[in-house]
Amino acid sequence: MKAGLLVVRNDDLKSYSAGRRFRFAIVNLDREGSYPSNFVCMLPIHVISGGKPSNFAQIFGDKSIEQAKALLKNALESEQDSDVKAEIERRLSLLEPEQVRQIICSGCGRLFQPRRVRRHRQNFCGECMRKRFSGRE
Repeated sequence: MKAGLLVVRNDDLKSYSAGRRFRFAIVNLDREGSYPSNFVCMLPIHVISGGKPSNFAQIFGDKSIEQAKALLKNALESEQDSDVKAEIERRLSLLEPEQVRQIICSGCGRLFQPRRVRRHRQNFCGECMRKRFSGRE
């Protein structure tokens, strides 16, 4: 199936939040006719949410994230409206996995992933923390 992306804009309703103002419909380009007769499914904001696959993920299977990226990139190239382009870029960024943040330990110089600390930055890895502060409790 050759799929395409159709952007539906809902400007008339003021209750829509920014993310819900645009709907992305997946259409089957092999099927004759126009929307809605060639409708396949909607492109969700999150392809897999809470471990539960969306209809889009069920239809496109293991390649659903790659398919979503390809559809959004193709739509970004052909789109003229700046608001729609911004929404497509936002959705593309949501599909990218978050990179693990690592910092350099002030004690040994190795990279490590800090645990979340609100007020104070964690500058030492766990091993250096044990060596440096093991006597204090």
